[in-house]
Amino acid sequence: MNAHALLDTDTPGTVRLTVEQAENLAHGALQHIGFTLAEARIIAAHLIDAALCGYRFAGLPRILTIAEDPRTQEPRHAPRIVHETNVSAMMDGGNYVGYYSVYRATQVAIEKAGKHGFAIVGLHNSHLSGRNSYYLELIARAGYAGIHVASAPPVVVPIGGRQPALGTNPIALGVPGTPDPLIFDMGTAALMRGEVILRKRTGTPLPDGAGIDATGAQTHDPAAVLDGGGILPFGGYKGYGLSVAIQAMCLMAGAALPRGRVQDYGFLFVVFDPGLLMPRVEFARQLEELKARIKGVPRQPGCDEIRLPSERAFREREQRRREGIVIDRAVHEAIAALAAQ
Repeated sequence: MNAHALLDTDTPGTVRLTVEQAENLAHGALQHIGFTLAEARIIAAHLIDAALCGYRFAGLPRILTIAEDPRTQEPRHAPRIVHETNVSAMMDGGNYVGYYSVYRATQVAIEKAGKHGFAIVGLHNSHLSGRNSYYLELIARAGYAGIHVASAPPVVVPIGGRQPALGTNPIALGVPGTPDPLIFDMGTAALMRGEVILRKRTGTPLPDGAGIDATGAQTHDPAAVLDGGGILPFGGYKGYGLSVAIQAMCLMAGAALPRGRVQDYGFLFVVFDPGLLMPRVEFARQLEELKARIKGVPRQPGCDEIRLPSERAFREREQRRREGIVIDRAVHEAIAALAAQ
């Protein structure tokens, strides 16, 4: 494939890594931070998948965020179920980073849905879980439909407010499909906090309408947003309302249990077998018809394709497996320094 067809442009400020190189780099850095190799592999798989899918801020740069988070240095214990029924589980994440503990909660949800057709799983005492769609893809490829919402400490300001009161509070929905599941994942903030952090690391300004500084004035400076300011909601009052609802839903996942704070991390899954509502083959047929009808709509001038949610990410993932992952050189050097210690 010639250079002009590459998905990502190489510049003096970037480094291109093969998947194997990215794995080795991530495993070394995460072990230095304090994770076992088995834990590092689970965390790194999520980060590298994000990079492969085209979400640079959610990829390897998150290793630096994990390393800088004070909770990473606090004591941990293995994630465990603290309350359980046949179709539900409340889990204590053990103060593990969510890339590991929420992955474990996903496995519990899949196992319970496999036995009983339905599962609801909540997890608390954790942090920094990454892309909701990663967990929904695991669920959907196992044959189940799912909804996943996550809350976090305040970094997003409410409409009309000058200080943060909400997390970036993503929501994801997924259903099994052929050859790939149909997954939609969105944050309810104008930008995810991870992207604001990456823009600060790389000196990249924020777009219009993304954040405010400590005085309440809109700003393009990511440092000002992170230092006493806040991120604005996505889509005005609609994103704000959805964010409030997610923060409330995650109270049922135990968000307030670890530290007595109602504005904290919580992770909630609802997972079920489509066969509970209709024959699975009929759902599969109807889904394919729906997708075909959407993609078959007459297109606007200049539009060569109508894409479905996650279609771009799945397509680009396969291309980047061949081409490699591009990350900012400053980020690569910082992670390499961690891994070398």
